[in-house]
Amino acid sequence: MSKGNGEDPKTGSRMERIQQGVRKRTLLAKKKVQSITKDDVKSYLLRNAFVLFTVVAVILGVILGFSLRSYKMSYREVKYFSFPGELLMRMLQMLVLPLIVSSLVTGIAALDSKASGKMGVRAVVYYMSTTIIAVLIGIIIVVIIHPGKGTKENMHREGKIVQVTAADAFLDLIRNMFPPNLVEACFKQFKTNYEKRMFKVAIPSNDTSTVASIISNVSEAMETLTRMKEEIVPVPGSVNGVNALGLVVFSISFGLVIGSMREQGQALKDFFDSLNEAIMRLVALIMWYAPLGILFLIAGKIVEMEDMGVIGGQLAMYTVTVIIGLLIHAVIVLPLLYFLITRKNPWVFIGGLIQALVTALGTSSSSATLPVTFKCLEEINGVDKRVTRFVLPVGATINMDGTALYEALAAIFIAQVNNFDLNFGQIITIRDRLRTTTNVLGDSIGAGIVEHLSRHELKNKDAEMGNSVIEENEMKKPYQLISQENESDKPLDSETKM
Repeated sequence: MSKGNGEDPKTGSRMERIQQGVRKRTLLAKKKVQSITKDDVKSYLLRNAFVLFTVVAVILGVILGFSLRSYKMSYREVKYFSFPGELLMRMLQMLVLPLIVSSLVTGIAALDSKASGKMGVRAVVYYMSTTIIAVLIGIIIVVIIHPGKGTKENMHREGKIVQVTAADAFLDLIRNMFPPNLVEACFKQFKTNYEKRMFKVAIPSNDTSTVASIISNVSEAMETLTRMKEEIVPVPGSVNGVNALGLVVFSISFGLVIGSMREQGQALKDFFDSLNEAIMRLVALIMWYAPLGILFLIAGKIVEMEDMGVIGGQLAMYTVTVIIGLLIHAVIVLPLLYFLITRKNPWVFIGGLIQALVTALGTSSSSATLPVTFKCLEEINGVDKRVTRFVLPVGATINMDGTALYEALAAIFIAQVNNFDLNFGQIITIRDRLRTTTNVLGDSIGAGIVEHLSRHELKNKDAEMGNSVIEENEMKKPYQLISQENESDKPLDSETKM
């Protein structure tokens, strides 16, 4: 092998090819920038108006919140100030229940049992894998940083500690999967409560001594025969809140039955399709109000959060540790998983989820963010509706990567402070919002991964039905307002330049 100036010619030619490629891409990018017109900029701003308004609302909310902290607003004043944000939460939560039911029924009914079974297995494997990874990250981070070291002088117990056994919690989970009343499941969940009861416990005794005592004193004999014992026993109870797990199980079963009925079930399928379409059009209307609501939600939470100096050193370190763990999972692990499985750029996919992620950051509720997540995945990222309608409702119910990481970290943190039971109500709100954002990101990336793995089954189903989901979307133009429909009628040349 010949060498020149101590360099390998193959290495030199490879570097030249890389440099030529970089120059070529630079020239193409320069030409695209030079060809941008005012109409292109206007078209881009209109197509991304929701995202831009939402990002601006977050920035203004942070600035406004920190600006008002110096005024020391009372609890009542903070609640009044946060009222526009509360309205947004109520609007989104109003749509969650019909959206979960309609999307699951239509998504499952559009697939056969074999395809839906494979998709379900892939979704569950993804959820279990990411949850285990999140727990491991939480454990590793808390062991390395060790936020619980030090004394407990500034810590105190808040609230009431409720004792719950693992067996009862697991049985409650199964009970909630099969609600006896679907109407009640819309606003109540089953939960085992505990109460103290007195039980009589017989005391074995000698027959002859018992007879003698009865003759001498009847009351004394009754006390020796029996005694009262106090015991904490589980009793049926309930808590307020949507039993999402029960509704998910019912909707999946109902969708499978409708799908197997074929022509007989077409009327029901059309009904739930129309219901899902109507809900998403309502979401499109609410999105115009979302930036204003998010602004006041974030500003209000910043105004009412505790000062880091008041929280104390250990709890402040705990908060920082949780945030570091969530960022590692959201910025490194989930995008890496998406790239390894799909071989696509994860940041392009995540870029289409900005509005959903910002909404999760503002509302701190993955369920309330569900309508926005549907809109981002189906309209911007182009994920198949049959996948989103199945994966997202199930993911919002059972996939909690951020929560798993947080709870694993919290358990070890408590152990690090000598098993002192704490209620972390003082910890700043930013941690919970990042946890919710991580949950939403995990659900969305899961939808993209499941769609990629299920692409063959979806294509086969399209061939059997004789039409594709893309053609259906083009005919219906789903979730668009009138102004958006007019914008979509413009030539594609102007839209593809930016």
